[in-house]
Amino acid sequence: MKPIAICYPKCGTCQKAEKWMKSHGVEYSYRPIKEENPSKEELKLWLDKSGLPISKFFNTSGLLYKEHNMKDKVKVLSEDELLDILASNGMMVKRPILLSNDNVLVGFKEEEWEQLFK
Repeated sequence: MKPIAICYPKCGTCQKAEKWMKSHGVEYSYRPIKEENPSKEELKLWLDKSGLPISKFFNTSGLLYKEHNMKDKVKVLSEDELLDILASNGMMVKRPILLSNDNVLVGFKEEEWEQLFK
């Protein structure tokens, strides 16, 4: 299965990730996060596979995150409530998200991506 890159086309980090994949010959499928927002079930699955805390799935530099005062809410709401918030709007989700077999990478850290594709 080809890796799936879940991105927002105007996101600079997503653009870097796509450029990196193209320069490394990685064939991938593209899923626009704004138009195809991840479902709560998908997010729960990715959260479990990633091994990351749910806070790492939030786009902390986004306007929505700031407007909704998520910095404080992430600390007190349940995982279920936070998954509902993430599933409500793709712009709340950190990106890119890369799905490759049983691996889930959130954000673009070149070292992590190199490790996955070597």
